[in-house]
Amino acid sequence: PDAPEPLDAPDGSCMVIIATDAPLDARQLTRLCRRGGLGLARTGFYSSNGSGDFFIAFSTATAVFGSDASEARVGLRDEELSPLFAALVEAVEEAVINSLLAAETMVGRDGNRREALDSATLVRILDYYRVRGWARRLPGAE
Repeated sequence: PDAPEPLDAPDGSCMVIIATDAPLDARQLTRLCRRGGLGLARTGFYSSNGSGDFFIAFSTATAVFGSDASEARVGLRDEELSPLFAALVEAVEEAVINSLLAAETMVGRDGNRREALDSATLVRILDYYRVRGWARRLPGAE
């Protein structure tokens, strides 16, 4: 009885735009994009058959400088990317939750009505699907 009602059609598309001032090259930005889905998944999202999800990333930085300008290099070293990957996943997850709470009640073109979501209802849904606190269930978690 406490289960949320399923949507009629689970298909839809998510568009994720990733902007950073970290000095990343094209390959590293691609690696960042590939992890965007992890942030969506942490909210209970999955890509259904008809889903057309895509991720775009860009950086506003172009170089990292060493102790002097002659040591300039484009992009971070790959071993320096893990904190960015973790931050991206958290940022995407938070963006999804913020957008759910900011949405207003709307009526679609076919008269389908979708009610705005309040935080108490969102917490109930996240708990029902065991989305909250997922990190505590990982092996070795404190």
